[in-house]
Amino acid sequence: MQKFRIQGGGPLCGEVAISGAKNAALPILFAALLAEEPVEVANVPKLRDIDTTMELLSRLGAKVSRNGSVHVDASGVNEYCAPYDLVKTMRASIWALGPLVARFGQGQVSLPGGCAIGARPVDLHITGLEQLGATITLEEGYVKAHVDGRLKGAHIVMDKVSVGATVTIMCAATLAEGQTIIENAAREPEIVDTADFLKAIGAKITGAGTDTIIIDGVERLGGGYHSVVPDRIETGTFLVAAAVSGGKIVCRGTKASLMDAVLAKLEEAGAKVETGDDWISLDMTDRELKA
Repeated sequence: MQKFRIQGGGPLCGEVAISGAKNAALPILFAALLAEEPVEVANVPKLRDIDTTMELLSRLGAKVSRNGSVHVDASGVNEYCAPYDLVKTMRASIWALGPLVARFGQGQVSLPGGCAIGARPVDLHITGLEQLGATITLEEGYVKAHVDGRLKGAHIVMDKVSVGATVTIMCAATLAEGQTIIENAAREPEIVDTADFLKAIGAKITGAGTDTIIIDGVERLGGGYHSVVPDRIETGTFLVAAAVSGGKIVCRGTKASLMDAVLAKLEEAGAKVETGDDWISLDMTDRELKA
């Protein structure tokens, strides 16, 4: 059993480089399946889920490499099934379904354990794709999506807010015929970042970051470059750890605009907070922590 042994009792001080957000990098890499030309995605964190996603894209026929940035060329995709041996380790694999059916007219993603749709949150993804015109079936533990021709734009009101389903619908709608409106959409920064990537490769999207997203479908998406947004959870973790330990820290490669509420609360707690274009500093030395 792996474990961390932490010997605390002292202040945390120093500088730390913040990684790109996993929750943005994953949907962006899956969205690269929509592109007919090579894409470059920078600031991708080095994590097991990222490695699994890159392996899955390769299995589908994409050329994937990492040399600082992650490069994906999905022009040669010739397989449309995300197999169980990869999906079982990462439920985010459902994000392959929307791009596959939108671009190729078909896609299959294994459900972990072969469980029924209704027993898992993927039903929100499936409902959205059905509203865009896809036919969805569940066979032998796989969700299978099919459409003749292109998906069709639709006015979709989501039953509940879901980051994952918002990503699926938004990605699929980029290649749908006509306009798609998503109401009650998730508003997280990772949704905005995924939309920014899609726009960088030619998608027409407005409203990301609000509860109403509008997508005007295009016939094809090309290549492009995008840098993943900094990880707000990682940033907040380091800032709070420094604050409660009476330390002093500088987080580099991050954005204060992602952390407004957290920074305000840290200042209320007595921390001295300063920000720049791509850094946040916190100083709690010789300061009293307030409730």
